[in-house]
Amino acid sequence: MRIHRLEIEAFGPFADVQTIDFDQLGAQGLFLLNGATGAGKTSVLDAICFALYGSVPGARQDGKRLRSDHAGPAAEPRVVCEFSARGRRFEVTRSPAWDRPSARGRKGFTTQQAKTLLREYTGGSWEEKSSRNDEAGAEITELLGMDREQFTRVVMLPQGDFAAFLRSKAADRLALLQKLFGTARFEALEQQLGRQAQDARAVVETEENGLRLLMQRAEAEFAELGAEAGAAAPETADGGQPGPAPEHRLSDMEDAACAELARRRHAAEAAEAGRLQLADRLQAAQERSRRHARFRAAVLRRDALAADAESIQESREKLGRHAKAAVLGGHLDGMDRANAARSAATANLAAARERLQEAAADNGDPAAALAEVQEKLAVLDARIPDEHRLQDLAARLAALGTERTRREAAVALRTAELSAFREEAEGLAARIAPLEGRAASLERCEQEAAAAAVLVETIERYAGALQQVASAAERHSAARHDSLELRQRWLDLRELRLRNAAAELADKLQEGESCPVCGSCEHPQPAQAVLSGPALADEEKAAHELFETSDATVRRLAGEHAAAEQEAAVLAAQGGDSDPEEVADRLAAAEQSLAGARAAASELAGVRAAIERLGTAIAGAEQELARAATEAAQAESTAAALGEQHADLETTLAALRGGFASLRARMADLAEEQSLLQGVVSARQQLDRAEEACADAGEALAQALPAAGFASAEAARRELLDDAEAARLDRQVREADEESARVAELFESEDLVLAAKEAQVGEFPLGEEDLAELVREAGRSTEFARSLDLAAGLAARTVDSLASIRSRYAAAAEAVHLPRERARMLTALADTARGAGDNSYKMSLNSYVLAARLEQVADAASERLVAMSDGRYTLRHTDARAARGQKSGLGLEVVDEWTGQHRDTATLSGGESFMASLSLALGLADVVQQEAGGVDIETLFVDEGFGSLDEQALEQVMDALEGLRDGGRVVGLVSHVAEMKQRISSQLQVEKGRNGSTVRVLEADVR
Repeated sequence: MRIHRLEIEAFGPFADVQTIDFDQLGAQGLFLLNGATGAGKTSVLDAICFALYGSVPGARQDGKRLRSDHAGPAAEPRVVCEFSARGRRFEVTRSPAWDRPSARGRKGFTTQQAKTLLREYTGGSWEEKSSRNDEAGAEITELLGMDREQFTRVVMLPQGDFAAFLRSKAADRLALLQKLFGTARFEALEQQLGRQAQDARAVVETEENGLRLLMQRAEAEFAELGAEAGAAAPETADGGQPGPAPEHRLSDMEDAACAELARRRHAAEAAEAGRLQLADRLQAAQERSRRHARFRAAVLRRDALAADAESIQESREKLGRHAKAAVLGGHLDGMDRANAARSAATANLAAARERLQEAAADNGDPAAALAEVQEKLAVLDARIPDEHRLQDLAARLAALGTERTRREAAVALRTAELSAFREEAEGLAARIAPLEGRAASLERCEQEAAAAAVLVETIERYAGALQQVASAAERHSAARHDSLELRQRWLDLRELRLRNAAAELADKLQEGESCPVCGSCEHPQPAQAVLSGPALADEEKAAHELFETSDATVRRLAGEHAAAEQEAAVLAAQGGDSDPEEVADRLAAAEQSLAGARAAASELAGVRAAIERLGTAIAGAEQELARAATEAAQAESTAAALGEQHADLETTLAALRGGFASLRARMADLAEEQSLLQGVVSARQQLDRAEEACADAGEALAQALPAAGFASAEAARRELLDDAEAARLDRQVREADEESARVAELFESEDLVLAAKEAQVGEFPLGEEDLAELVREAGRSTEFARSLDLAAGLAARTVDSLASIRSRYAAAAEAVHLPRERARMLTALADTARGAGDNSYKMSLNSYVLAARLEQVADAASERLVAMSDGRYTLRHTDARAARGQKSGLGLEVVDEWTGQHRDTATLSGGESFMASLSLALGLADVVQQEAGGVDIETLFVDEGFGSLDEQALEQVMDALEGLRDGGRVVGLVSHVAEMKQRISSQLQVEKGRNGSTVRVLEADVR
């Protein structure tokens, strides 16, 4: 990887465009980067790192401060780096997120998101590869074969860090080496081994807990039985694992339970026989008692029927006479109704005549007077519409007068309103000009507020995206752990099935068919297995399917995790990692400005709308005043015509009223007289019809009495009963007949015939006390038999349970052997991998791998340290055990070839430490370069630290650095040392000033 050109603008201390041609600067293979403190030497390196990776090293990663404070407000921060890698030439342009002044506001800012453009030089022209921040960064990382951490350790060698690394403890070296060499997979392997060992121990513990639970369950079952076993209490073998004693104990408990079961079954059978005898006696006694009780009840019912026989016969006779009289009921009712109607008609006629006399309207002939009144009513009713018309004319005249008054008031009001409208319109017109100026900034304020709101939303989405990344990582880790467990389960089952292949083959043998192995048709001893072959195969298949499903889930969750990280990177590039408080303040200010502009625009629109409404109102008011004048003239003409019609009609109707207030008042008086006359005429007609109906009813009753057997109507009325009494007598007779039939049927039943015979011979049932005692005795017998049967059932269940437990215990004790051995092996392996157990050096697997890398680094560093120290010093990796049990394996020591002593790196002087740390940094760069896939590093930068060397040491170091140029490599040294300026002619000088820093290249021939 070689850097060709770097262009910086508005970045760090550089305000204006600064261009650095590294091909020209590194023509001699070695150049010096110098300048005053704070001029920006490190910022040049930061610009290279930012262009390639989108961020700067270490604590300078705060992207909001990358833009130069010296640059103009509208200057965009930008870094362009042209480089080549793997035989291809690229150009990457990056701009960090920054706040650009808004074009529409005096104090507003618009956030510009970070931008990236990656181009490749092919076919004589630049071809765009990517314009996305994350995509370009991923492609550059793949091209260089290094991430930012490795790049800053390999290409830009920080001396201060490696001096600390040289003197640090093993644990501190572990952190840096792990970042550079990416040995997280070995840590993951350590953790995986630990989890597998823990899971294996958990399996063994579970199996042993199962054995203990089985034994405890057997003891509980046997103790519940209450029997005594012949064996001693269970013992344990060495290590607390169940030995043979528990199995003997289980066998003894099973034998004792079988003996107890036989004894209890014999006792239960004897108790059941006694219970059946008592039950038969009790059933016979209860049946005789119930039979005699029914016989006594039947006798009582028969005696009650005999006592009521006379009363029932009297009721039958009353019902017969009532039935005959009921035949004449219609005639009697008709006669009564006719007499009542005649009496009522006579009373109505007398009352009507009395009301007519009181009204002084009786002229001797009610019918003639009625006809005359009806004729007058017809004439008046025909003239009712004329009276309504007269009222309408009067109402219209009154309305016209009211309308004239209202119209005059409205004209006066409308005239005043018209004047007010004109004054208000003039006042609103004067407000338009100021509001137009304030409303003109609305669009600019909306854009600024929208941009700020979008950035706030991006920040919120970025926070959510970070949560999604964490959640996806957690779910992916959990799913991966579950998948590994399911894979181990499947492999264990597959191994078990392979071991049980003979049993699986034996399961498929059929009697009479040849064996596929030996060809025999007889199969005397087929192989047996804990699980059948098909069952084991099915279980293995199910475990494999579960593993494949979990593996697919892991891949899916890995994709979700990568997508979540990509989304978070995109949102960060869009400004999602900006300061939320600063963006919120910017949004609040933009919204406040927008609210003011909107208020002015809204007020302006309201003023214009009000002016328009006033114009419409003024025109309407003028039209209404003109229309009111026309309507007034028309109303006066109409009022004159209506007055003449009202006077003519009033003269005509006054004669018809006859002194009443209205025609309807006179018609009401005549209608009252008509009603009185009509009442007398109607009452007379009703009396004539009632007398005729009374005569007809009397004639029909006289003809029906002899046929019914009665001499007169009064005799028939005496035999009639009311409905309730007739129903009561009928129900009494019917119930007596039904009871007689039921009693007769009872005495014919078999039970009552038998009870009568037993009573005749003196065989009576037991008394209540004797029967109750027999019931209690039978109950006690039943309870005793049931308790013995339950005891026998409990013993049988205990026997079955003990047999099952003994079989399961034997199988489980055999099955736990292999998991116990596996747990022991995995535990030892996991302890060794994490630096515990038999690991005498206390080195974890991760430390062991890094120790090998450190050994390579020490060898590579020693090649340069020998040259720098005039052959005196070399660096050597040591795996000597650390004191007080601390972890070992990452030690470094210095070998002094002049004395042959091995020294601690802390004993080196300042200059010696610089040479050792520089050699260590260069050696580490070589090893990391090889780890990164052999990427050729053609441009190197070595940071400050040369001031601690004397003249001879500096000469030796420079000779070593000169050797770095072999193969066309370019080395840039960052130093303040004056002698370095004299020794290195190609220089990049960074000069600082009040308006920002600038760079200047000094060619090799300039001295």
